[in-house]
Amino acid sequence: MASFNYTVDTAPMAHELGNVANQLKTTAAAVSAMKSAVILAEEKAADKVCDNVNRSFYTLIRSQISQKIAKLHSEVNSQLMQLTRQRKQLLTLKSRMERDYNMISGRYMKLFGGLNSNLKQRIFELDKPAADLALKEAEKLSNRMKYLAATVPVAQTESLSTSQKIVASNLKFRGMKAIVSITGFLSASNAQKILAEGITLSAGSKSDGARLFVPVAASECVLDASANKSIDVRFGGARLNRAVQSAIKDAVLTNVENLRWVAPPEIDSEIKAEFGAILAASPFSQRVKDTANKLFAANVHQIAQNNLP
Repeated sequence: MASFNYTVDTAPMAHELGNVANQLKTTAAAVSAMKSAVILAEEKAADKVCDNVNRSFYTLIRSQISQKIAKLHSEVNSQLMQLTRQRKQLLTLKSRMERDYNMISGRYMKLFGGLNSNLKQRIFELDKPAADLALKEAEKLSNRMKYLAATVPVAQTESLSTSQKIVASNLKFRGMKAIVSITGFLSASNAQKILAEGITLSAGSKSDGARLFVPVAASECVLDASANKSIDVRFGGARLNRAVQSAIKDAVLTNVENLRWVAPPEIDSEIKAEFGAILAASPFSQRVKDTANKLFAANVHQIAQNNLP
């Protein structure tokens, strides 16, 4: 059997294998670099994801808080508007109540003021001399020293004698008035004493029955808007004592509702003449007088047909 010997040069193969080893080293370095880059990229991606998640969470929480704030703000504004409207309504109610209170209080003050004035006038009329003494004469008596106080003359020597004469004349005049007043009082007291001594009282009294007709004027007026009425009774020139006047007033006030009132066809001429004379003597202006004439002409008065019992 034949044998063949071949010589194979392995240098190119070794050279190529060396190149492969170098490429493997380069690949290993590239893989290491890629691994490092991948790890770094994953770390950066993880950090970015965490940052985005945190930012989204904070944004969500902030959005929810903003929504709650907006909701509460709208509720507060609505409550504030409602409170403002209620405040305006309460202020309106308060002003209306104050106006009603002032109107009612003014009405009642006017009513009770009129009643007080009427009662005061009636009480003073019951004892007019005592009321005049307490209201008018007592003040004059208490202020007598003030009225009679002399003026201190402060002037030059030339006019001192004249001032003293004026003061002395004033004192003499006031003294003369006081003497005249005392004289009149004493004269009236003596006349009253003589008159009282001349009156003799008998043991029994005798009187003949008679009927006396007394003219009475009853006026009715409305005091306020509630139709509260007041009746005033006036007498003519008849000289009656207080007991008779009181009895007549009680009879008129008791039976005034039973009277039959009839309007006359026209006003009496004497009443027109008396009213014209009083109006002409009044110190009011012509416009007031014309208005009074117009009201008098338009007035409808009534007279009673039946007499009081």
